[in-house]
Amino acid sequence: MADLSVDFCGIKSPNPFWLASAPPTNTGDQIKRAFDAGWGGAVWKTLGNPIVNVSSRFGGVDYGSTKLMGLNNIELITDRPLEVNLKEMYEVKKQYPNNVVVASLMVDTKEEWAEIIKKAEDAGADALELNFGCPHGMCERGMGSAVGAEPKVLKEIAGWVMDCANVPVIVKLTPNIGDITEPTEAAVEAKVSALSLINTIKSIVGVDLDTMVPMPRVGDASTNGGYCGPAVKPIALHLLGQVARVPGCPPISGIGGISNWRDAAEFMALGATTVQVCTAVMHYGYRIVEDMIEGLSDF
Repeated sequence: MADLSVDFCGIKSPNPFWLASAPPTNTGDQIKRAFDAGWGGAVWKTLGNPIVNVSSRFGGVDYGSTKLMGLNNIELITDRPLEVNLKEMYEVKKQYPNNVVVASLMVDTKEEWAEIIKKAEDAGADALELNFGCPHGMCERGMGSAVGAEPKVLKEIAGWVMDCANVPVIVKLTPNIGDITEPTEAAVEAKVSALSLINTIKSIVGVDLDTMVPMPRVGDASTNGGYCGPAVKPIALHLLGQVARVPGCPPISGIGGISNWRDAAEFMALGATTVQVCTAVMHYGYRIVEDMIEGLSDF
């Protein structure tokens, strides 16, 4: 087979296929299963201050006989205790030293950023991914896409992180913005190590006409969520192409509707070094990476 190993902003990965920060990376056991299946890296589900998730929190969109063309979620960051996540992260990295473990982070104040960065680094994280893209729940708290949509704020917070981080820093960009090159330029000015995109697209996937409540329904209410899956791939490719052409653009980890090796190759053709996958793993399982590795190797 071809050598698919990559160097992503100084991080060595056995292949370019990573799990995105999402439900499939919520625990150490999940990430161990992924690494056993062949994934080169994983971005841990976003760590931050404790929250409470609701149920149901996922809404699927089918097209004809095609299931899960798109997926909407109103899930927030991890609802598991920070110390539990960090302990499991340490165990995963110790057991799988050749695989990449990235800590996705989202907090508010400068002091909180410094504290959580040190804890993530002490747990063995190879890199930090700053979640500046979450379009629901957290943005109402002044985090997530509320940061990604404000280049000056993005640059300031990324600067805080760069001042105290000892591992590569990845900024995750939001697609929920008029011109994605503006936050990209801010990230370049902050001298971040890399970028990842896209995060999910703000959406409402439907309305339950029996109850007149948007989906996914939680009791008698709902809210807008983040849209992902194969349906967003054309948007992700377009935005990736825009970002890659920004002068001084650092390495890119591509995200958005990647389901097979051909999707991955298209993202790489437009400038991505690694790719991150979420919805396809939720739909088909961790072992899809076997076909992705074989297909890209043959290609």
